[in-house]
Amino acid sequence: MSTIADRTTATTPRAAARRPRRDVGRIALLFTSVGSVIGSGWLLGAMNATQIGGPAAIISWVVGAVAIMLLALIHAELGGMYPVNGGMARFPHYAFGSLVGYGMGWIYYLGSVTLAPVEVEAAIQYADKWVHDAFGFHMMHIAGKSSVILNGAGYAVAAALMLVFTVINLWGVRRLSRANTAIVWWKIFVPVLAVIALIATQFHGSNFSAGNGFAPAGVKGILSAIATGGVVFAYLGFEQAIQFGGETRNPKRNIPFAVIGAMVIGAVIYISLQVAFVGALGPHAADHGWANLTFNQFGPFAAIATVLGLGWLATILYIDAVVSPGGTGLIYTGSSARVSYALARNGYIPRAFENMNDHGVPWIGVVFAFAVGMIVFLPFPGWQKLVGFITSVSVIIYAAQCLSLAAMRRQLPDWERPFRLKGAEVLAPLGFVVANLIVLFAGWTIDWKMFAAIGIGLVLLAVSQLTRRPEDRVNLDWASSAWMWPWLGGLLVLSLVSSFPGGKNYLHFGVDMGVAAAFSLIIYAFALSRRLSPAQVKERMQASAEELE
Repeated sequence: MSTIADRTTATTPRAAARRPRRDVGRIALLFTSVGSVIGSGWLLGAMNATQIGGPAAIISWVVGAVAIMLLALIHAELGGMYPVNGGMARFPHYAFGSLVGYGMGWIYYLGSVTLAPVEVEAAIQYADKWVHDAFGFHMMHIAGKSSVILNGAGYAVAAALMLVFTVINLWGVRRLSRANTAIVWWKIFVPVLAVIALIATQFHGSNFSAGNGFAPAGVKGILSAIATGGVVFAYLGFEQAIQFGGETRNPKRNIPFAVIGAMVIGAVIYISLQVAFVGALGPHAADHGWANLTFNQFGPFAAIATVLGLGWLATILYIDAVVSPGGTGLIYTGSSARVSYALARNGYIPRAFENMNDHGVPWIGVVFAFAVGMIVFLPFPGWQKLVGFITSVSVIIYAAQCLSLAAMRRQLPDWERPFRLKGAEVLAPLGFVVANLIVLFAGWTIDWKMFAAIGIGLVLLAVSQLTRRPEDRVNLDWASSAWMWPWLGGLLVLSLVSSFPGGKNYLHFGVDMGVAAAFSLIIYAFALSRRLSPAQVKERMQASAEELE
């Protein structure tokens, strides 16, 4: 087995205090990823994708599954070869240095720390109807066109749910994994039950050619549904096994198993749900076009179950509408703390975020995630408006991991890789292109907000550097980050001139995709030419070597 040549084997008291505890087993780690993949996305994803792509949304789910599985395989190799907490933020740091590491870590943190409160908001939005029926008050209200936000009562409930997530996470990863495992069994059972019940009760094959045909919006509609219909959003979360990689027994076996297994389970469930959804609709559902598909009550699957006389299924679905998003929020509360832990370990934010409690949990990161959640709950649009944002943020990170894999193959060619991706020399650049295309599909309307948030993170880093003593400042490795600026800036420009939502359509559909693909390959080659030397990689990995002991 390859090791870092100068790894320190002695364990200091300070190092031991910071070291995560390995309390997560193989199945528990798998369920950490599965519990994140199956969240609120399945409850609305099928309808949203159908409104954009028609029955051809089935293809959107298949293409989305293939694309994200490709990215998951890349993550499986990285997570298995070097299992550390917050790996999503740390692999770019190892491969390309501090500035790239911080930039990618900040972007991932944005998605991670935002997703937990968004899932809570989704759960409350679903629960609002029956809470009103049972207790006579609402937890949400309409604020402008189709914007649903929390009122005072809803904010209190949201705070209580986030507090529960915080307490469970502070108790330790063993309790977190046990709680999540119980929830995930339920989260798998309910959508499978819904598919079987709906197909057995009513299935109209003619629906797949109704409403101007199978693909009324053509190929563009299929691709748009992937980014903005909730398809990629629903598949997000497989990487949670990597985030908790430093806290599992036998991580080199468990991480690839969890990452790949979660994607297989998620893909089978989501594609089946889309087929069942279209087939179970009434024969006249698309008379006014798939884009105008609506229901008289919130929750498309529950609405269909009610119409079909399956009141028992509707009740279960409304219960799951709270449990599934809640379970995902539970995981992301812990995940965001691992990201802030990684950023602190790399020297970008205060060292206090490294501190572990008696259960081996980065407790300051957990508490900080709760505080951020309370801000996110303030009058901002509901989770529907944030699906595209979170999708774009996540695939930017996935793209960076493609570069990390290719760079570390060259930097550490002899390092032990329990899972070695065959054909990585082709699949890594392909994954990078696919991730960038998903960002393009999201459109300018969403992408400019993401790049603005990235800019805020860079300002925060600048402030942190300027307020530190010169000897305490992090070496930002500017030379090895030279590719990051044209990459992000180029994606922003391509989004603006593309044919996708909010774009100027200077580059027509198809041409914009071709230009984006060619641009991605140029950036890919440029980035690899700027990778750190093997000695520099080992130097950065040395700082976290104690976690692997």
